[in-house]
Amino acid sequence: MGWTVRPDTVRPGTARPGTARPDTARPASAAVRLERVPSLVLAVHGSSVPGAASALGRLCDRVEELGGVRPVLGHLDHQNPSLTEALRDGAVVVPLLLGDGYHRTVDIPAVVRSHEGRCVLTDGLSGDRAVALALRDRLHEAERRAGVRADAVVLAAAGSSRPGGNGGARIAVRQLRRLLRGVPVCGAYCSSAGPTVAEAVARLRGAGYRKVAVAAHLLAPGRFTAALAGAGADAVADPIADHPEIAGLVLRRYEAALHRPGGPVVRFGAAA
Repeated sequence: MGWTVRPDTVRPGTARPGTARPDTARPASAAVRLERVPSLVLAVHGSSVPGAASALGRLCDRVEELGGVRPVLGHLDHQNPSLTEALRDGAVVVPLLLGDGYHRTVDIPAVVRSHEGRCVLTDGLSGDRAVALALRDRLHEAERRAGVRADAVVLAAAGSSRPGGNGGARIAVRQLRRLLRGVPVCGAYCSSAGPTVAEAVARLRGAGYRKVAVAAHLLAPGRFTAALAGAGADAVADPIADHPEIAGLVLRRYEAALHRPGGPVVRFGAAA
């Protein structure tokens, strides 16, 4: 990914992309130069569930371990700081969302546009293969915990009534189906769209499948993950925010923004 700076040499909220060797000695002024690197802001929904904050904290830890940059969380609801409060001039904003519903297409762009400084908004996580890889791993973990091997899988997404809002979930269904090689995978939704997760599980049971598992196309614990336990499945996977694949995807979004035309201008050294 091009991230080779040791995390212990970088101040929280900063990092230097490049090819420096991890063991290369840095001059005393290095920390000053690093201050000019754009911050990474994760735009998150926000939740009052304590487990959600813990999961996002683990994601931030993984991002920092992998890339040397400590993300700042900007919340749309429930928690502080708000996304508006988290923005700084030149920040790269990565929507930590698996779908392209209202928050990704309307709320977050509006906040970024209204910020006085120049910020860059990246794509969300929707449709990337890293999501499917994380789903597969979490699914296998759930199967081991439950002592079952699923012969059918329901991918449970949050759901959106907005046109195109469920596209990421549909892509994830196809990608997960390919990864599981022969195990049927169908999509279902926790709200705003159908079928519901319980309906999808029941349909698979009616079709003769005996061991049905749920892959949670969700990032962090909350009311949707709590409801999955009552869907009638034999195994329910954990959400995926703190999976290493998601941390890697966040860093790829950040690095691409730094180098794309119109992205933040990154300067180092005394002339910066």
